[in-house]
Amino acid sequence: MSAFKRKRGGQGPGDKKAKKVKFVVDDGKTANEVEPERKDEVTVPAPVSMGKWTNKERVLIFSSRGVNFRTRHLMNDLRTLMPHSKADTKMDRKDKLFVVNEVCEIKNCNKCLFFEAKKKQDLYMWISNSPHGPSAKFLVQNIHTLAELKMTGNCLKGSRPLLSFDPKFDSEPHFALLKELFTQTFSTPRYHPKSQPFVDHIFTFSIADNRIWFRNYQIIEEDASIVEIGPRFVLNLIKIFQGSFGGPTLYENPVFQSPNLHRRQIRLSAAAKVREKQMVKDMQKLKRAEAKEDLDKDVTADVFFTPAEEKPIHIQTEAPEPKVMKKNKKKAFKRQRMKMARR
Repeated sequence: MSAFKRKRGGQGPGDKKAKKVKFVVDDGKTANEVEPERKDEVTVPAPVSMGKWTNKERVLIFSSRGVNFRTRHLMNDLRTLMPHSKADTKMDRKDKLFVVNEVCEIKNCNKCLFFEAKKKQDLYMWISNSPHGPSAKFLVQNIHTLAELKMTGNCLKGSRPLLSFDPKFDSEPHFALLKELFTQTFSTPRYHPKSQPFVDHIFTFSIADNRIWFRNYQIIEEDASIVEIGPRFVLNLIKIFQGSFGGPTLYENPVFQSPNLHRRQIRLSAAAKVREKQMVKDMQKLKRAEAKEDLDKDVTADVFFTPAEEKPIHIQTEAPEPKVMKKNKKKAFKRQRMKMARR
C-alpha cells in the first residue's frame, strides 16, 4: 500500500467550518475523513497566513553599548509593536557601522533600526534598507516610553497598524524617500505568522519645526475616535545616504544643529549673563564713587546751631579749703558700718 500524503491548507476566510485534515492517496483517492466535530468541542482555526506570506520584511532592532534605560525601554516598546522585528546583542562602539549589514544578513533581516549612543546623553537612530540602501540618520529627542506615559489607550499585541503621514511628506523629495522607508520598516507584512488579523492602532508621522514627530494611537470606536498609547519621540533628520550606513550623501539638513554646539551656546549665553551682571555692579560702584564729593564744610550742620553764652575763664591758683565734716554725720556713718558688719 502506498504511503499517505498529508494535504495542508485551510478554509477560506468566508467559511464557517474549521480546517479538517485529509489524507490523500497517491492515485487521488481520499481516505476516511476525520470524524464529525462535536458541538462542545473547541476547534483550532486555520492559520492566518494561509501560505500567502509573500512580503517577508524583517526589521532588526538593536543598539550600541552605552545606551541608557530610556533607550532600552523604547527598543522594547518598538519590538512589542512590530511583530516582524528581531533583536540582537549590543554592538561594540569600536566597531564600524558597516558591520551592521553583516549582522542583518546573519539575522536574515532586510531592514534595520540601529540606536547609537554618544557621550551617554545623545541618541542617534539609523533607519536602513540593508544591504543596498538607502539609509537615514536621525537625532532622537523627547523620548517617552509606554510605561512612562501611562496613557489610557491599549492595543492587541501583534496587531497590524495603519500608517498616517503628514501631507508635507509628498511636497519634497527627501521627505518622500523617508515616507517610503518608514512604510517598509514600520508596517507589519500581511499574513505574517506572528501578526494578528486586526487593525486597531495608528502610527502617525507628522512634520513640525523641521522635525518628524512619531505618535501611536488606538482606534477605540468605529467613528474614528482615537486615544494615544505611546511611545512617542521626535526625529531630527541629519543626513540621508545612498548606501546602507554610509555612501554618498543624498541630502543634508541645513537647519540641523549638533547637540555639542547647542550645549556650547547654552554655556556661552550663561557666561554672557554673568559678565553682564558683573558689568552692572561695576558701573553702580563707579556711579556711587562719583556721587560722593569731599566737602570741607557741611552746609546743613548750621541748621540746628545755637551759640552759647561766653563765660569768663577762671583760673584757680590756690588750693581749696578742706571740708569740715560735722559730728552727726560721722555718727551716722559709723552706725551704717556697724549694721553692715552685723549682717
